[in-house]
Amino acid sequence: MSFRNQPEARREENGIVYYLRSNVEVNGKEYRRYAIQTHFVQRGESYVDLIAKYVVPLYEEGDILSMSEKIIAMCQNNVVEKKDVKVGFWAKFLSKFASSNNHGIAMDEPYKLQLAINLAGLPRILLASFCSAVTKLFGKRGVFYKIAGHGIDGIDGFYMGSSFEIYHDLALLNPREPEKVCNEIYEKLGVSCQLVDANDLSQEMFGKSDSLKDIPNEELLALIKDNPAGQSDELTPLILIKRIKEEESVPDSVPQPAV
Repeated sequence: MSFRNQPEARREENGIVYYLRSNVEVNGKEYRRYAIQTHFVQRGESYVDLIAKYVVPLYEEGDILSMSEKIIAMCQNNVVEKKDVKVGFWAKFLSKFASSNNHGIAMDEPYKLQLAINLAGLPRILLASFCSAVTKLFGKRGVFYKIAGHGIDGIDGFYMGSSFEIYHDLALLNPREPEKVCNEIYEKLGVSCQLVDANDLSQEMFGKSDSLKDIPNEELLALIKDNPAGQSDELTPLILIKRIKEEESVPDSVPQPAV
């Protein structure tokens, strides 16, 4: 996985450090994206204060903020510690047959699978595992998460490969009340925003502020289809998206490394 925060893309404005990502065109409109670098967000921090500190100084009317679900989960303290997960027989057994990937920890990690069992119940996980095994024979993937439900696909953490030690022993769950979060940010700060789960393979919309209700989710997700926040440890969980007007003089896009 290539690190996206390249020195030549670094900018600083109003005391805020951000990295220019390549421009993107959606439905005939061109946008530039700022990957805003933050401090490492700790459990229980205020997401309103974070947006006020890092986004408001750069925000202009018509901009769209895309937020990673991870920082909101941390702010809500919606997490599970490894010490509170007791791995049982089924988690150890089923994890041996689970697929792994390079885009995060999958169900081949017994602790993550045990957490899934805790959230969804063993019968549902057994059914999801069986259906997944059968459908994989026909080249169909993703069935496990669809059947398991309960936000299982959003579990992130217990990742020993992370350079942040806290993620070795901590799992993040899906943010609570994502629409409420986005509307609170808009009401208090005037920032139109969306809350997403994005990686290098897919993007999922959790919620958006009412100020974006007229923009289809597909169009909003297309703005971050290439996962400009990054998949490594860039500390760029906030992507500020700015429409490029026709009369604007558009600066050359900063080339990004291949991923």
